[in-house]
Amino acid sequence: ALSLAEQDAALSPSPPGRRRVVLATDIAETSLTVAGVRIVVDSGLVRSPRFDARTGLTRLHTEPISRASADQRSGRAGRTAPGVAHRLWSEAEHAHRRPFTPAEIDNVDLTGLALELTLWGTEVGDLRFLDPPPTRALADARTLLVELGAVDHSGRITAAGTTMAELPVHPRLGRMIVDAGRPGAVVVACALAALVEERDIFRGRPEELPTDVAERVRVVLDPGRRHPAADRAAVQLVRRRTSELRRRMRVDRSDPTDADVAACGPVLALAYPDRLAQARGEGRFRLRNGAAAALPPGDALIGERFLVVADLDGALVQGAGPRRGPALPGRDDLRIRLAAGLDDDSLERVAGDDIEQVHTVRWDESRDDLRQRAERRLGSLVLASREGPAAPGDATIAALLDRVRATRLQVLRWRDADRALQARITFARRAVGDDWPAVDDDALLATVDEWLAPRLTRATGRADLERVDVGGALRDLVGHHRLRELDGLMPVRVAIASGRDVPVDYTSDAPAIAVRVQELFGTTIHPTVARGRIALVVHLLSPAGRPIQVTSDLPGLWSGSWREVRKDMAGRYPKHDWPLDPASARPPPRRDRRR
Repeated sequence: ALSLAEQDAALSPSPPGRRRVVLATDIAETSLTVAGVRIVVDSGLVRSPRFDARTGLTRLHTEPISRASADQRSGRAGRTAPGVAHRLWSEAEHAHRRPFTPAEIDNVDLTGLALELTLWGTEVGDLRFLDPPPTRALADARTLLVELGAVDHSGRITAAGTTMAELPVHPRLGRMIVDAGRPGAVVVACALAALVEERDIFRGRPEELPTDVAERVRVVLDPGRRHPAADRAAVQLVRRRTSELRRRMRVDRSDPTDADVAACGPVLALAYPDRLAQARGEGRFRLRNGAAAALPPGDALIGERFLVVADLDGALVQGAGPRRGPALPGRDDLRIRLAAGLDDDSLERVAGDDIEQVHTVRWDESRDDLRQRAERRLGSLVLASREGPAAPGDATIAALLDRVRATRLQVLRWRDADRALQARITFARRAVGDDWPAVDDDALLATVDEWLAPRLTRATGRADLERVDVGGALRDLVGHHRLRELDGLMPVRVAIASGRDVPVDYTSDAPAIAVRVQELFGTTIHPTVARGRIALVVHLLSPAGRPIQVTSDLPGLWSGSWREVRKDMAGRYPKHDWPLDPASARPPPRRDRRR
């Protein structure tokens, strides 16, 4: 960025009797000779550009140099006479460094190369590269060219793309200049392109410099304008680059108005439509691709609702925004270095075709019900939203089914009869044959799309789930033609000696009944289900309803351990009949049985 005279002065020999220190970047690894250099102090580090295709940004990363670079640097100490190089790392570390620096083509933005190849009509495979460009990076570059309007969807270059290729700037900036519109806006676009491609014309601590690119445009386009942070040599360089671009676009005689300069945001958005950002409060912003960024505290753009971000710094802004107290954990964002403000109308103009109407349906835990959210979205940015009750439809059905899965069917209103039917069918499948459907909870959850979704075609929320007839769904799974067979195999109730029908519990490993022992007097054949194939587990109860004995063989109990049971129960309940031979006794009168 220095003038030729200043560059010559920097490279000229030191006056006799004087020594100087030359602070150099890795450009010193080239064949450039600075007279009088005898000593090299090598940090062993380099700031290398790395292009991130996901964000579309090229950032400088500090990393160790290769052994080949170290050799080149040490060679600067012996260009004209013997010298010495001091390396600020150990010999052991040196041995483990990579031998050569990776090819630059592997780590840079290939959009310009892709545009040139398209203009030539040449395929990559037809050219002999020392290092072929990465396939993924080249594909991403071509996708960007389509988004910029430089290439059509069939892969042919457009008229705008041809003009962009003639401009000595990145295709993003070329698109901005070509599509800026009126002459005054084109001039602003030329200044913006020069500002973005060259070093920042403002000097100072990054967190203290304004991020508004419009301030820089005013300094560049107005020779009489001064700014305390402006570097005179850098300003002159950007002015020369701007003038060159203006001549190429034939607007060198046009003067932009204040309105043109104030509209930097919409013009800059032509180059960076993927870097639109929305305010999140306290100087923090979310980029269209979802990345988090922040302005330095007190920056003039903090009040803007939307920004176009031209440059992001890899440095983090801790606790971004005008916040007092210590920085909060998890609040570190990338620092915005150059940006321009956008109002709502400008955002609609530059990105209207990409704005989507997105409807989402989700379960609201606070309301314990389903809610629908309608959003206007631009990538990760939510421009407007409205929430209300869900409407019937596929999205609502899917959300309700997700809720059923999340609660493992508990959100449904199960009656006791429904659970009893489920247990009967499950036991029939286990005991009789797998031609009976699987209706346990795991099976119902696995097939919820099949048996429940058809019952939710008009559903809108939790109340509709609670209205689902679960028993009806189970009966449909069995098939109404087989329900009578199920009743015969696994009856809901069985008759006992007293003449009463008692319910059968199928929820355990074996079906069971619980009966006061007196009601079974006179029973000579043990109760069964499955047409006599499966004996019921009988829980015998005392007159007070407390457990006495459990058996699967009542006749065996009567002839076996009954004497001990009778002796114990007769002492506790002397008013009740405890016959020596229950098999030949009669149950007590119905009045007693009701107790």
